[in-house]
Amino acid sequence: MGENVERLLTHMPLRTGFDVSALDLRETQIAALNERFQSAVDRIKLLRLRADEAGITEIRSLEDVVPLLLPHTAYKSYPESFLADKRWDRLTRWLGTVSAYPTDTVDLSEVADMDDWVNACGDAGHFVSCSSGTTGKPAVLNASRADLDFAAREGVEAVQWGSAIRAGDKRTVASFGATAHSPRNTATGTALIGAFADFSKLAPPSDAAPITVGSISRMIALRKAMADGSALPEEIAEYERESAQRQAALDSALGRATDDILARRGDRLMIMAMWGPLYQLAAEVRSRGFSGKDFNPENGVFLGGGLKRAQVPADYKEFIYETFNLSPTYTYQMYGMQEIQTSMPRCQAGGRYHVPAWLVCLPLDKEGSTLLPVDQGEVQGRAAFFDLSMDGRWGGVISGDQIEVDFSPCACGAASPSIRDSIVRYADLEGDDKIGCAGTVDAYVRGLT
Repeated sequence: MGENVERLLTHMPLRTGFDVSALDLRETQIAALNERFQSAVDRIKLLRLRADEAGITEIRSLEDVVPLLLPHTAYKSYPESFLADKRWDRLTRWLGTVSAYPTDTVDLSEVADMDDWVNACGDAGHFVSCSSGTTGKPAVLNASRADLDFAAREGVEAVQWGSAIRAGDKRTVASFGATAHSPRNTATGTALIGAFADFSKLAPPSDAAPITVGSISRMIALRKAMADGSALPEEIAEYERESAQRQAALDSALGRATDDILARRGDRLMIMAMWGPLYQLAAEVRSRGFSGKDFNPENGVFLGGGLKRAQVPADYKEFIYETFNLSPTYTYQMYGMQEIQTSMPRCQAGGRYHVPAWLVCLPLDKEGSTLLPVDQGEVQGRAAFFDLSMDGRWGGVISGDQIEVDFSPCACGAASPSIRDSIVRYADLEGDDKIGCAGTVDAYVRGLT
């Protein structure tokens, strides 16, 4: 792993990763980046191609790592025909181009669909998760067992840094909303429940069909086929049937979740949801005549992810807070993305998302090719990160987000870089998003597969 990487990762279990400024960490982070590069450059094919093109043999500065960052689209660079034609051998070969460990041990003999493929990868130590695919086909992301273990532990510690919620609180867990069933979500969700839940009051599992990698991929393919006119009548009927079933399951789940949270409204709750579904739940609670006065004042809430294009009124946050009697003290919000595994918790006093010591924030220009100033002060640019905790794939990614990151100390007292709560996707700002190196990377990967 490297001594500098290990030194930075020791901050995680101690919850001290936010106490040190980026400037004070700079030398150690650069050395850690080089350790990761040297250990991965001959194992990750796409990284080797990027390094050769840029002439990078060693990372001596933050600027050196920029040409080695992968656009988030790299994890969507597999041809869709691999899924449509069920070419699991080709998809496995593609996965090997972006993975730190060989994928030739994956047994494909019993694979009939995408979910079978994900399970076969897991049996070989490749734990595949995917993004929601709200803007196109999903990103397919490989992780090692070490990645799942780290993400699970880090998630619990981040909650405790960003709020007054504590492990051992024995809270009544209340959750609502469709969550993709993936190795990473399972690992982090299990850890959060293990740390904060009262196991004597766990709600029964939902009877709704799980949202798997395969079901996400299938629905996206059907939507695309319908849009371009290539979908067969029976495929359209299948899409409409599955969509109706999912909507009915969600409607039923909303009623059950409302019944459950009202029955337990006197307990100290641990509400786990995204903004959109939580607004739906709050509206249903209000429609039944209940509001904040009926709920425990020490309720905790875990809020992750954006709105995912959910349609909500401008005051949706205030509405949710007032409905469940929530206070900032017991509210945990975070910024993160599937392509990295580290959380950036939102502080209480400054209302900003903080970047821990082992996550290097690299604000870039809009094209994703030039590093912006990373000294004192705030800059606006494209969010790029290097997650030094990553083991199963390369930790450097260029995202589709525009952020405002400040490298000066925050009002909360933390010295770490912090991100303003004004994050927006370039695709939503401009209707499209072009990362300069994306086309080149896509061509590389297609050539390798």
